[in-house]
Formats: sequence, structure tokens, C-alpha cells
Amino acid sequence: MGLGLRSPHKAGRQFPIGGKRGRGAKGSGRPPRGREQHPRPPADRGSERTQDAHPHLSPEALGYFRQALSALKEAPEAGEERELMVHNVLKEVEAQALALATNRTGSEMLQELLGFSPLKPLCRIWAALRSNLRFVACHRCGVHVLQSTLLQLPRLLRNTAEEKEEEEEEENGKDGSLETLEELVLGLASEVCDDFLFYCGDTHGSFLVRTLLQVLGGTLLESERARPGGSKSSETQSVIAREYKPTDFEVPEAFLNCLQNLSSCFLKDIAVFITDKISSFCLQVALQVLHRKLPQFCAYLYNAVIGYLSTRSSSAAGSPLLLFLRDQTSSRLLEQVLLVLEPPRLQSLFEDHFQGQLQTLAAHPIANFPLQRFLDSISTPELLSPVFEELSPALEAVLAQGHPGVVIALVGACRRVGAYQAQVLQLLLEAFHCAEPSSRQVACVPLFATLTAYEVYYELTEEEGAVPSEHQVEIATARTLGEVTVLGSLLLQHLLHFSAPGLILRSLGSLTGPQLLALAQSPAGSHILDAILSSPSVTHKQRRRVLKALKGQYVSLACSRHGSRVLDAIWNGAALGTRKEIAAELGEQNQELIRDPFGHHVARNVALTTFLKRREAWEQQQSAMAKRRRALNSVLED
Repeated sequence: MGLGLRSPHKAGRQFPIGGKRGRGAKGSGRPPRGREQHPRPPADRGSERTQDAHPHLSPEALGYFRQALSALKEAPEAGEERELMVHNVLKEVEAQALALATNRTGSEMLQELLGFSPLKPLCRIWAALRSNLRFVACHRCGVHVLQSTLLQLPRLLRNTAEEKEEEEEEENGKDGSLETLEELVLGLASEVCDDFLFYCGDTHGSFLVRTLLQVLGGTLLESERARPGGSKSSETQSVIAREYKPTDFEVPEAFLNCLQNLSSCFLKDIAVFITDKISSFCLQVALQVLHRKLPQFCAYLYNAVIGYLSTRSSSAAGSPLLLFLRDQTSSRLLEQVLLVLEPPRLQSLFEDHFQGQLQTLAAHPIANFPLQRFLDSISTPELLSPVFEELSPALEAVLAQGHPGVVIALVGACRRVGAYQAQVLQLLLEAFHCAEPSSRQVACVPLFATLTAYEVYYELTEEEGAVPSEHQVEIATARTLGEVTVLGSLLLQHLLHFSAPGLILRSLGSLTGPQLLALAQSPAGSHILDAILSSPSVTHKQRRRVLKALKGQYVSLACSRHGSRVLDAIWNGAALGTRKEIAAELGEQNQELIRDPFGHHVARNVALTTFLKRREAWEQQQSAMAKRRRALNSVLED
């Protein structure tokens, strides 16, 4: 009997990230060659500024801005010449801001030009766009310009005081009517607040609201700025999104007050923001920002969400909340709610709504995602205990249904809380059909990494009810390592951080050199090696026992994109004796390393040339570095 936990095409395969849309692509037309270093403004720009509601950008103007952007990129980073060039270009941008923002190519160039802008020109450009806010915010290109303008705030707020002083000295109050950066942001928030439901519900306008919420809170959510590509599976996207870390920056107190006022608008039409797909994204972002900056108001907001959902028509199956967990739009909102709930509120939510329904939710194609977020939020033994007792008997069934994210989230909760670790490992061995006979347990790492049952991985045909065969070491060593999945890698990383990872380490130690090399060279598998090197549960002796299989593979490791990063990590934690062994093996292929795009970085990190030509000086250098590292570690420990 064989059970394929996931079919090969759903095994979390790493697909290449899609190419950039516009910004990274080069324009088809190049600026004409000429002797002038500064691009010349288009002669007819005045005629372009008509009173039309939809201004158009002439080919001449487009060519000028393309040439200007190219010149700015090539100019020195500082100096009067660059400042003059930036001033002249942005003056032209101000005159044609609306036309640029609503032109596909022009908006992409304008977004890049905003990155060069000092405070005052950016305020002028912003003011020019504000006069047509609804049109620009709801335009497919214009809204991204507004987003880029807002995202300049972290840079500009740091330099506001200096720039204000310079402006006062240079202008002597000539532009006193110009709004300050703070006034512009608050003014924009006020306009959005006046028509909040419209902007949140518009496909393009919602992007502006989401960015505005982040800027007001002084928190940029990476998951919003760089969403995972659509070619990845839903499970893999979910994992990647969770890996992004927010970036915080200082904002005026008025921004936080405005954030609270703006967020209170959600309460007026809470039903719309829960059920409408576009509007719901804005509420999700608000919950994330408020959780970091205004936790009390965040609690007020998520209580309103749960209160509304809990009072809808009940179903025979249980709580009315369960209906919304199965809905595509509402479930995404509930994922964010579950991530920001405090432990007591999470315990109450489980007891009132989730208890007795976990296996049903785990099997559902949509509801399993909010269940994963619920498991991610568990931080107390009191909550983990009933959850584990209810969900653990269905582990194999959940894997067979193609929802490994639920299992990994449960394993992560066991790691985080420090409970049920031995039990969940035993259940995993049983689910992957490698618990009995015990000789199969040594094969658990390839099975977990590829999310494949024992019979499927080794292509065995066993009849149902037959006694499982013993593990064949010869077959296992001759087989190449299967494709490591993102989720399988994450599972092993959790297991390596358990308090007793001995079985996982024995399984890793049974891999042959080529198999361990394939693991280290894999985009997902390389993180398993990182976990071996970083886990406090893995002793130095255990680490050496696993990594010794890489002897003879160091050159191949160094010449790999992901393997070279693993080798750097091994090198950084290695003693002098181990470093000598690595350097000696790499030195035999010095020329190959130097020619390789990844290998030459490793050779430089190892100081391979010094090792080959001046061995004694190399050893002194390495000893001195080891002493400095030990001294730094002792300081950090204190």
C-alpha cells in the first residue's frame, strides 16, 4: 500500500519569480546621442497643458523624461551638477505631473524619478496630483505614482528638518503657501476619509488606502509591497507571505491620531469590509498596522469583526463563524484577525467557535488556511493541549488531502510552546509510513523533505494489510534525493529546533555525500542545513557528524548559488582545523573557483590565495579572527 501525500506537481516546487512589470524593463526607444549632458526640455510642453480632464503626454515629452532619468542614473551621487539636474527635471515633472502619472510608461518613469526628489519638489508634485485625487487614485497607472509618493516619506521624514532650514535660507519665505509634508499627508487622509467606502471599494483606489494606512502608522508591510508571484501554489504563497518582516519608521504623533480616525471608518460599514473582496484588503492591512502601533484600537476593531460574524444566521453544523471561514473573502480577513488576537481572546474563540470542528476545517480547501493562522498564533500549553488532542488523529488524512500547511503549523506550535514534540514526531513517522519497522525511521528526512510516503518515494508495491518491508540501505544510498519542497523544508526546520532532534540528525547522517550536496544546493533544502547550524538543540558533535559527508563536495558546494551560502555558514562556525580541511580541498581547484561566479566569492571569503602562498600568515589571520569572534560572543552572551 502506498500513499502519495501530494502529487509531484503540487509538491511545493520552486518556480522562478515573474519578471518586473515595467520598472525593470528597458524602454524600446533610446534617447538620441548628443554632446549635451543635460537633457533638453520638450519645446511644446506648454501646449500639452490643456484644460482636458484626461491630459496626454507627447512623444517628445516622453523622450525627454526617459533621457532625463537615464542621465540621473549615470550622474555622480552628489554634487552641484546633480542637484541642478534634479531641480530642472523635477520642475518639468511638476508642469506635467498629471499627464505623466496617467501614462503607462510615464508613470513608471515618474515613480523612479520620485526616488531622486528632495522634499520641496516632491511636495509640489504631490500638490499637483492632489487637485485631481479621485481621477489619479482610481487610474490603473496613477495610483502607483501616489503609492510611490507616499513611500518616499520614510526617507524624507528623516531629512525634513535639514531641508526646511535650507529652503528657508534659499527662498526667504517666497513659497510660504506651499503645504508641508505633514499637512499634505493629513490632507490626503482627510479626503480619503470623506469618501472612504468609495476608495476602499475601487480596484485601484484600495491600493492608495492600504499604503496610506501603512504610512500613517509608520509601518511598511513587506507582504503588501512585494506579494508572492501567482505561479506558486497557495500553500507556498502562504508560507512566503509569513516570512516577510515589516519595516518601522518614526512618524509625527498627528499621523497616529489620523490613523485611528481613518480606521474608525471601517466600523461604519463593517459588513461591506467583511464581505467585499476589494474593501476587505484595506481592513486586513489596517489590522496589521494597528496591531503594531495601536494595539488597543486593534482589539476594538477585531472584536467588531468577530462580533458581526458571530451574530449572523447560525448553521446546523455549529457556530455561524464557521460559514465565513469557508468563504474566500471572509476567510482572508479572518486570517489576519487570528494573527493579531491576544492569547485570552484566542482561547475564547477556540472554545466558542472552533472546538470540535478542527478536523472539518483542516479538510476544507479554503477553511484550512485560517486554521493554519490559528495554529500559528497558539502560544500557551492551555490552548495547544485541546487543539493537539483533536487534530493529531487526522494528521495522515490532512496530508493525503493536500493540506500539509496545517500539519506544519501544528508542528510549529509544538516547537514554540515546547510541548507534544515526541508525540507529533511519532505521528509524522506513522503518516509517512516509516514508523514500523524501526529500520525505516532512518529514511524520514528524504520523506519529510519531499512530502512523500515511504512506498511512493522508493517506488514499492505493497498490498494492503501486508507486513511492511525492512528498509533497504543499498537502495536508499543508490537513490538520488527527490525534489525538496518549501513546506517539507519548513517541517524539517521545525523538527531540528525540537528539544530532542536526535532521530532527524541520524537520518541526515545516513545521507550520502551526493545526497547531502543536493540538499544543500536546493533553494528550499539549503535552509535545512541552516537549521542544523543554528539550532541550539544540535550539539557541536552532532553537527560535525552530519556535515562530514560533505567532505569531497566542497568545490561543488562553492560553485552553487545556494550551496555557496551554506558553505559560508559552515565556514563561519568552523574551528581552525576544519577550516584547514575546507581550504585545502578548495585549493586543489583554485582556478575553477576563481572562474565561477559563486566560487570566487567563497575563495575570497576563505582567503584562498593567502592559504596557498603564505600558509603561516593565513593561520595567524584565522586565529586572530577566531579570538575576535569568541570575544564578541562572550560580550553578546553577557
